[in-house]
Amino acid sequence: MKTKAAVIYQPGAPLEIEELDLDGPKDGEVLIRYTYAGLCHSDLHVMLGDLAVRMPMVLGHEGAGIIEEVGPGVTRVAAGDHVVCSFIPNCGVCRYCANGQQSICDMGAKTLQGNLPGPRFPITGPKGEYGAMCILGTFSQYGTVHQNSVVKVDDDLPLDKAVLVGCGVPTGWGSAVNTADIKPGDTAVVIGVGGIGINAVQGARYAGAKNVIAIDPLENKREKALELGATHAFATAAEAMDAVTDMTRGQMADSAILTVGLMNAEVVEQGFDLIGKGGSVVVTGINSVEEKTIQLSGSLLTLFRKNIKGSLFGDCNPTTDIPKILSLYQSGDLKLDELITKTYKLEEINQGYDDLQAGKNIRGVVVHEH
Repeated sequence: MKTKAAVIYQPGAPLEIEELDLDGPKDGEVLIRYTYAGLCHSDLHVMLGDLAVRMPMVLGHEGAGIIEEVGPGVTRVAAGDHVVCSFIPNCGVCRYCANGQQSICDMGAKTLQGNLPGPRFPITGPKGEYGAMCILGTFSQYGTVHQNSVVKVDDDLPLDKAVLVGCGVPTGWGSAVNTADIKPGDTAVVIGVGGIGINAVQGARYAGAKNVIAIDPLENKREKALELGATHAFATAAEAMDAVTDMTRGQMADSAILTVGLMNAEVVEQGFDLIGKGGSVVVTGINSVEEKTIQLSGSLLTLFRKNIKGSLFGDCNPTTDIPKILSLYQSGDLKLDELITKTYKLEEINQGYDDLQAGKNIRGVVVHEH
């Protein structure tokens, strides 16, 4: 079948809208009609060359839609099911899935190459075989993906909101609730209030933090943080330092969650300085693999028993946490509608990423036309 998709051919170049050929589902695979896709920063990392992937590639790793067809052996979903895609698949049987660490499932380790197990590339076009970002490629009208990458959701959930729970929401929420392990009465700092950071703010508030300090240079993002649970907001870490010192009587924050668009050593040091004894720095944002982003005093790390933690997908288990987080949306405890700043047609996707880079959007969403 034919599908219209946004493709990257080389770093630094705009995405190109192409009509490509899509093979149907084989063993363990499903055909999904994407209805919505989220504009997430990780795709921008690919576009800018911060993440090395096999090209050409159909980008997009936040997606929601309806299952059109299932291949042999599929047991997790059926045709007609409404699903949210998990940007990291979960096989359920590897060592990490088996001990409750689905976010580092062995199957997810190769998703940047864009092929289904085999290897198999169901998307083809004028340049041969095309990869799919996180083996999803949600910037396409249709996708053939593995059943381990989709999670069934309630039919009455609005998919234009639920789409955000495939990556950005659980990554931020879980960075606070799971990785930072925020407790009632804690003081938590979030540095970088984009699509991930705003959900770290929501997670910290829900976990019971007394003080939730949001740090971002853009006023619109500080305002959104205050709207969705932050108790204080500052433009810089330097401005926040005195306030955190005062509100904790010198004990400093219990955790600092780093969710900036491009991680660097300065941001990690800021988080390290803002936490007190026994506190944790959660590094959620990324940079190129070669970039050294942690340069700290090992002596202070030891003497103050501070912790540095990496967080992928917010340490969430998508098969259970995607439905759980959506249930919090249904109960009004988590805001999703308020996260979406603007929607775009697929043909407007480059404008969407220009808006993301300019800091105009908390979250942008692509609406697929069929």
